Amino acid sequence: MRPTGQAEDKSTNERNKIEFGRRPWSSSSCRASTRRFSISRRPRRPCTWPDSPISSSPPGFEGSFYLHFRKFFESRLHTIPIFSKRLAPSLYDLDHPGWVEEEEIDLDYHLRETTLPAPGSDAQLEEVISRLHANTLDRSRPLWQFYVITGLANGQGALYSKIHHAAIDGGAGMAINKALYDVTAEPREVAPPPPRKSSGKAAPSAPIAVDPVKGLSDIMGNMMRQQLKMWEAAPQILSSMTNAFLAKPGETPKALGTLQSLISQLPTLSAPKTPFNATITRERSYAARTISLTDAKAVGKASGAKLNDVVLAICGGALRRYLEENGQLPDKTLVAGVPISLREPGDTRQNNQVSGMLCQIATDIADPAERLKAIVKSSSEAKQIAGTFRDSSPQDFAFVGAPILLQLMMLVYGRSGLADHLPMPMNVTISNVPGPPMPLYCAGAKVTALYPVSIPAHGAALNITVQSYMDALNFGVTADRRAVPDAGRLGDYLVEAAAELKKSVVGS
Repeated sequence: MRPTGQAEDKSTNERNKIEFGRRPWSSSSCRASTRRFSISRRPRRPCTWPDSPISSSPPGFEGSFYLHFRKFFESRLHTIPIFSKRLAPSLYDLDHPGWVEEEEIDLDYHLRETTLPAPGSDAQLEEVISRLHANTLDRSRPLWQFYVITGLANGQGALYSKIHHAAIDGGAGMAINKALYDVTAEPREVAPPPPRKSSGKAAPSAPIAVDPVKGLSDIMGNMMRQQLKMWEAAPQILSSMTNAFLAKPGETPKALGTLQSLISQLPTLSAPKTPFNATITRERSYAARTISLTDAKAVGKASGAKLNDVVLAICGGALRRYLEENGQLPDKTLVAGVPISLREPGDTRQNNQVSGMLCQIATDIADPAERLKAIVKSSSEAKQIAGTFRDSSPQDFAFVGAPILLQLMMLVYGRSGLADHLPMPMNVTISNVPGPPMPLYCAGAKVTALYPVSIPAHGAALNITVQSYMDALNFGVTADRRAVPDAGRLGDYLVEAAAELKKSVVGS
């Protein structure tokens, strides 16, 4: 759906309300690693990973749900410490930014409302999400915003939450979910916030200094501490590498076998050129679709495949049809970049243990069941490679000038259009995120669906993220509008590919 109107901001002291003439709007949340994403100011790639809950009003509710949600959220804001912090840059961007406490949170900026015009369709909501997701957050404020969207059909509403990746780690993500959602329609009691102590000083972790000499001294000290952490981790890394490359007499070292497998796959793992391998713009397209989680699990049970493999097979089928109809389907299979968790069972540490793998999604195979078999084989080999070297590489690095150099590299890469010409290791990002199996409530309103909104990137202009919620698999298709102008059509093909896969594997 192409834009047909222009947004008009009609903010008042009572509500920060946005009315859309004929073009509606939606909500999104974003997550990212501070070291990877907070240093970026690229206007073409806002680092937001949104989430759009759809909800029905509480029974008997009358009045403004925006004001109701604002009061609810304000009572819980103190339980999310990161929402009261903003980024402070280091001297000349030689070090990573740090967090400082924000004395006053401007809720008129952070909490907003918009109303869809009649009929309040899903397509209108998706178009609004596309527009909102293209906007960057104000880096001089805490890096989050929420939009209450009313006017959906059947009296429903949506909450679009946009949170920068820099503000999300394991602990912060848990705190945000706990603050937003309850497991009953009656919101639980939350202890009031403690009195705030305003010192006027930056947080100790923030490398801020007015004096250039002192600033450089602080930066070098911080770098030394980071390097010391890396040296402290060196024995563990060395031990992991030794265990991977050594074996008992008569056995093949695990890493050696994995390397041999990887080398044998290199000719086939290079991704073919597709419209998705392009330099992205600021414009986004978005579509949300739902399939039955029970049906997807039935396919997995009948075929011996994992749920993630079933998701990849559905995406492979939809992408095959989409490209084939456009006359752009390559002879070689597309390759997906798939984030995977490396966390061991029982590991509850609040850190990020996420890696990625490259998986062929068998778009060169027409039969859905055979496509799934090929994906199971490819993903199994990819997981083995990722798992073998999980502990053998450091997860962090630090050197003077890293942020400014990375900014320069990404600026050159984006503006030069290299992504339009260089061969890429992947065509699309596909992520499967497990969600809650029970119903959730937000400010007393039952959440009927959770739709993810994710991040396209230069060279990978299409992202398909899937989140389970109760008995649903909710697909969020986020793309650069130039690369995928009709995300809704691709979304429809996902639903049809799921039905075809079930029929082929399970039967009607």
